[in-house]
Formats: sequence, C-alpha cells, structure tokens
Amino acid sequence: RGVCQIRGTDVLAPHGIPIDLLDRMLIIRTLPYSSDEMVQILSLRANVEGIEIEESALRLLSDIGSRTSLRYAVQMLTPARIVAETVGRTAITDEDVKDIDELFLDGKASGQMLAKTEGYMQ
Repeated sequence: RGVCQIRGTDVLAPHGIPIDLLDRMLIIRTLPYSSDEMVQILSLRANVEGIEIEESALRLLSDIGSRTSLRYAVQMLTPARIVAETVGRTAITDEDVKDIDELFLDGKASGQMLAKTEGYMQ
C-alpha cells in the first residue's frame, strides 16, 4: 500500500517519492487539540469575525469539534450567528449551535451517508 511509480520512471517507491528524498524528509508528529485548546481557538475566531458567543456555546462547539473536526466547528460559527440574529439575539447560544448541528453534516458523516445510500440521498 502506498507504493507508486515515480513519475517519468519505471521505479516503484513509497508514495511515488524517490527513496533518497524520502529519507531526508522530516516527519513531524502532530496531536489532536484538547477541548480547552479548541475553546480558545473558537473564541479567537469568533472575536476576529466579530461574533458574540456564550461560553456554554463555545464548550458545545468544542465538543462537536472533538467528535468531528475543528474545521467543521469553526465553519458552524457563521450559520449559528445568522440563526441567533433571526431570533433577535446578538450572541450565539447553545440552542443555536444545536440547531445548526442538526441542519448540517460534517465531511465524514456526509461521506458515510452517501456510501450507505449508494450515492443518492433519500
């Protein structure tokens, strides 16, 4: 698995990268963000976008981010703000985040749904 032909040659190598180059590459190990780190990142992003959000909603978004991805959690900020504004609030609450989480799917859940339904949504 992962052994491919190097472009322009007949040589097979891991990931299609010449072995001598692969030996010189630096591998950096990354770890998933903790819940507190996600809260901090989401809070910074909300401040940058000028979005007011309650602490409990930040915690809920970080839980969703732990379950799915941080990218998905960050992308939920804008729709949650729009839902809060339509109700007449200036700050995002838990209920706004729950509503948005029910409306949208993250990439992995969407892919699983499409695989299960053979490419057609029901």
